[in-house]
Amino acid sequence: MGSESDDCKVMLGVDGGTTSTVCVCMPLLPFSDIHNLPDPLPLLGRAVAGSSNFNSVGEDVARETLEKIIAEALSDAGVKRSAVQAICLGLSGVNHSKDQEKILGWLRSTFPSHVKLYIQNDAVAALASGTMGKLHGCVLIAGTGSISYGFTEDGREARAAGAGPVLGDWGR
Repeated sequence: MGSESDDCKVMLGVDGGTTSTVCVCMPLLPFSDIHNLPDPLPLLGRAVAGSSNFNSVGEDVARETLEKIIAEALSDAGVKRSAVQAICLGLSGVNHSKDQEKILGWLRSTFPSHVKLYIQNDAVAALASGTMGKLHGCVLIAGTGSISYGFTEDGREARAAGAGPVLGDWGR
């Protein structure tokens, strides 16, 4: 998509599952007024790779997948890694704060501290995508693995399944 730009500021969105992982690169937009965003949102670059669920493929493969799709999406967009201002990742297998910390550690070894990092289970990202960021309602993912996740208006959350192979969610 052209030569690498020095002045473009971008954000990355990652949807990581057990079957495939997608990364999109888009210009940094002011999300303070979600009703005035361009439709469709401008997409600068995109990349697709295999699994990023470390519970299924192991930590090394999952990390390599994330590094690969980020590099490929930035290359497709024609922007340098230094242009990244924020990354939002919705990843299957991120079920606890220790999982978030693990992914955060991987990304912090590559991106400086000013880059905002948001790491959630892919079900939370799926719910937010359908509610314009307001976490209220429920979502059901029935893919390679399965999970049901929801939030009440007062912020309480509940989930079912999505526990991984130890508890019967084989993810095949």
